[in-house]
Amino acid sequence: MPDRDHEVNDTGDEAISKSALKRRMTGLQQLGEQLTRLSDKQLSRVPLSDERLLLAIDEARRIRSNSARRRHLQFIGKLMRDIDPEPIERALEAMDQQARKSHDAFHELEQLRDQLLAEGPDGMERALQRWPQADRQHLRRLILQHQREVQRNSAPAASRKLFRYLRELQELYG
Repeated sequence: MPDRDHEVNDTGDEAISKSALKRRMTGLQQLGEQLTRLSDKQLSRVPLSDERLLLAIDEARRIRSNSARRRHLQFIGKLMRDIDPEPIERALEAMDQQARKSHDAFHELEQLRDQLLAEGPDGMERALQRWPQADRQHLRRLILQHQREVQRNSAPAASRKLFRYLRELQELYG
């Protein structure tokens, strides 16, 4: 069965079908759209050397009209035909992985905080096993302060302080 994306012309050369070409162009346009959603800091980490493309991305960020934005994204897709999209895709994937990893670490700390608060001072061992350098007294004080706040129905300030302390420990000691 012949490959539907490729056809063989009269000279024996393999030509890309219109459908495959359109899929490729749509993919480049979507890649360009992803680039427009990045911050300047994130965009600086993407290997882009084409100055026209960088200017087009910057301009696309400022366009508010949907139809004008769509046309401009098509223009960005056209500019991207001249560059290799593979390094850009790898850089975007690395940023996504880093964001996922950060997101997972955040939720892990939230769960640890919730466990510490639910178990009270007896649950401090979880944090101390993970970070032996942690200040035992500070952890105990925050947990007890949280228990008093719960009894008084006041704002959960100690819970937030505990989370910040756990995040500090995570950053300092991994």
